[in-house]
Amino acid sequence: MELVRTVARSDGDAARERLVAAIAAVAAGDRRAFHELYQRSSAKLYGVCCRILGEGQDAEDALQEAYANVWRRADRFDASRASPITWLAAIARNAAIDRLRARGSRSAAPIEEAFDIADAAPLADTLMEQASDARRLHGCLGELGGGEAALIRTAFLEGASYPELAARAGEPLGTIKSRIRRALIKLRECLCR
Repeated sequence: MELVRTVARSDGDAARERLVAAIAAVAAGDRRAFHELYQRSSAKLYGVCCRILGEGQDAEDALQEAYANVWRRADRFDASRASPITWLAAIARNAAIDRLRARGSRSAAPIEEAFDIADAAPLADTLMEQASDARRLHGCLGELGGGEAALIRTAFLEGASYPELAARAGEPLGTIKSRIRRALIKLRECLCR
């Protein structure tokens, strides 16, 4: 197992060194080294462009622009700061993002496609109906006596339990339950008018 890791590591190191040497030769203007660099890295860089732009002409154009940038900037590569494939992928990513930004509004879908997108927000008529129901509920709560309305609000709007209400009011639990039941009956009658 260790032998496999050592072989894989040495293969990776050798590939890295070949890329470093190719970039250095490209910096000196070596066209054959540029061709070798392209052969060794173009599939990965095309994948970077495709992830950003999708497959097609834009990705291919971004890849071409990336390699033109590599040709111009190869002298700026520093193997002590980044691996060669990371440096190349960053150039491809930037070229693809630049192309995406340049596309601007051309990539927008037709407005007709928006009809298929569901909106999770309630419809306006539903919101108006809910607001009307809330006004009616608050109006009916206002018709209850002050103590009954407070019990209903505390129990059902604040979530207090009946034993909590009894403790707060200093009354027996049965009395609180009876008061809330009578208040709910009055509230139902008011809402049904």
